[in-house]
Amino acid sequence: MDLFGSYTSPYSRHCRIVMMQLGQPFAFVETNNDMSAKGSPTKRVPFLRDGARLLTDSSSILQYARQKAGQPFLADIDDAERYHFVNTGLEATINTFYLEKDGISPAQSPYLQRQAARIQSVLQTLDTDKLVFANPAPDGILRLACFFLNHGSGNWIVTACRIPGGTSSNNRSSQSIALQKA
Repeated sequence: MDLFGSYTSPYSRHCRIVMMQLGQPFAFVETNNDMSAKGSPTKRVPFLRDGARLLTDSSSILQYARQKAGQPFLADIDDAERYHFVNTGLEATINTFYLEKDGISPAQSPYLQRQAARIQSVLQTLDTDKLVFANPAPDGILRLACFFLNHGSGNWIVTACRIPGGTSSNNRSSQSIALQKA
């Protein structure tokens, strides 16, 4: 099983962490924009190849990995809501990042102003969220941790730590995540 992604992608990070926690052997293939444009019809990371199967979205990759391990993906409505809510913040953050990288600032674009407001609203809402932590963490919590690793928040402490005996062929991806209120 090959997981194509980048170390900076929160979506790729979430997939790597879950696959390692599940003990599923996989190879992480660091992929840039040119490689993802050729390797995936969505032209983004992550994507996964397992034999003839191609999965092109982190959600389907996570569901596939959990299904192979006999575990539920987004087992209850609270976890599903948190997962999708955090995805909204992630998408807004990534859209803003890439458009600003291309020289378009929020001051120039009502769309980016809305994205910036969406990011702030998501972060403010998450700051009041009552989180219940379990081991292993459900996907909504893992997605939240991956978001904060990329975006940061003054009200949360995110800790990345190594998972001993991870099954990825690449040691850099042997990590787990813990979250706590600051």
